[in-house]
Amino acid sequence: MISYFLNKTFYALLTLFGVVTVIFFLFNVLPGDPAQMMLGQNEDSEQLAIVKQKYGFDKPISIQYLYYLNDVSPLSLHSTSRDDYTYLSPNKYAAVTLFSVGNTTAVLKLPYLRESFTKQGKKVSQVLAETLPNTFVLAVSAIIIALILGIVLGVVSALYKNTVLDKIIQITSTIGMSVPSFFSAIIFAWVFGFVLHKYTNLEMTGSLLELDDFGETIHIKWKNLILPAIVLGIRPLAVVIQLMRNSLLEVLNQDYIRTARAKGLSEYQIIRKHAIKNAMNPVVTAISGWFASMLAGAVFVEYIFGWNGLGKEIVNALNTLDLPVIMGAVLIIALLFIIINIFVDIIYAWLDPKVKLQ
Repeated sequence: MISYFLNKTFYALLTLFGVVTVIFFLFNVLPGDPAQMMLGQNEDSEQLAIVKQKYGFDKPISIQYLYYLNDVSPLSLHSTSRDDYTYLSPNKYAAVTLFSVGNTTAVLKLPYLRESFTKQGKKVSQVLAETLPNTFVLAVSAIIIALILGIVLGVVSALYKNTVLDKIIQITSTIGMSVPSFFSAIIFAWVFGFVLHKYTNLEMTGSLLELDDFGETIHIKWKNLILPAIVLGIRPLAVVIQLMRNSLLEVLNQDYIRTARAKGLSEYQIIRKHAIKNAMNPVVTAISGWFASMLAGAVFVEYIFGWNGLGKEIVNALNTLDLPVIMGAVLIIALLFIIINIFVDIIYAWLDPKVKLQ
């Protein structure tokens, strides 16, 4: 178990290093001056020089890259000089000092994702902390919908193979996989949030946390979660149905299932105690990938429904070229992908004892 986690940690760090390198050079070859983006309409030559020095934009691209690696790394080196970009400022870094050598201090800190260009010096970590939980709630709700309905409909489809009911489920799931999320979002928002509003009492747009009519108190509005969660869950639902059906049909043809039937177990007992659990492996694989993708791919759904999550924040950052927010969001999503993949490997071992973590 220990060697497994050490191996996974090594590859996780290697992957994150690759992601950091790619996004840094990708966004730093874009046209435009980051210092000018931060100052906007209020720039002058003196302010421009101050901002460039403060954020290291006046250094060669290779030095800026090393600065960025130092910022996002939990273990980093910092100067004791206040004029140096790497100065250990408490306004930038939440750190614990490990040791000092001359003018250099080694610290253990939270990754510093820098400051937003457009939010008046607001830290990217704070921006993401305000939006990521909303996206997480939306993604979890969509996955729960997809899992519950997908497993049930997949089992029904397998048990009634080649019947009219099976064909209806298969056609519906195929359509669900084919329709883009942004198109489904527009249709659902218009039909259930506008045309049928007086029956559903659902809004076309809205987020989880909203101010009251007086603009004083923030309330949780769970009904705003219904439409975006359903729309975001349509495509993984279709995938789960197909995988569950095919996997269950394969499991039901195994020798141990025939043995269970020969022992007199009812079909319900066979499916509940033996077949479903063993048929879940491909479903877990698909759902893990979909869950991680939802955190990154909820962009259109969140934007159309006005859901204040990570996806909507990424769209806004792209529109305003707020590069630190975009880069920070990509890093967080990559980290979540890695964590989820490790978690899925552990679930495999629980679902199937034959699967060894090594």
